[in-house]
Amino acid sequence: MPTDPDSDDVIYRQNVIYRQEVRIDAPPDAVFGLLVDAESIRRWIGSVVVADPRPGGELTIDMNGSDIVRGEYVVVDRPHRVVFTWGYEGVADMGPGASTVQIDLTADGDGTLLELVHRDCPPDRLADHADGWTHYLRRLRDVSGNLADTRSRTEET
Repeated sequence: MPTDPDSDDVIYRQNVIYRQEVRIDAPPDAVFGLLVDAESIRRWIGSVVVADPRPGGELTIDMNGSDIVRGEYVVVDRPHRVVFTWGYEGVADMGPGASTVQIDLTADGDGTLLELVHRDCPPDRLADHADGWTHYLRRLRDVSGNLADTRSRTEET
């Protein structure tokens, strides 16, 4: 990876953005909890998670026993936004903290509109990350739906 800040490759890399939106049938505060609580994160994206949700706090996700994500929280603004750095142990072009993920939550009726923006992902890894985020955001929506179902059942009894 070029280290010269004036390099066209670095400028190009810094402009690579992946964006995805999904509607979740749970309120923003419930969805936010799934983005910052280690046990909740584990339910939708990893097998082992360390999360210290404060600016500068650690975020480590063992996704599958071989892909270890390491980063840190940059912004934690409950229940509206969470921003964290993202990268992989042992991956030269996308090491720990090499890219940034921003997730914004907006109330949408009785649910939440989630917008994920992943910046600075190397261009040759963008398709894999797009597939990965699509998969994991579906899982997040499924886990969130279970929260909504539990809330509905509790209110009905």
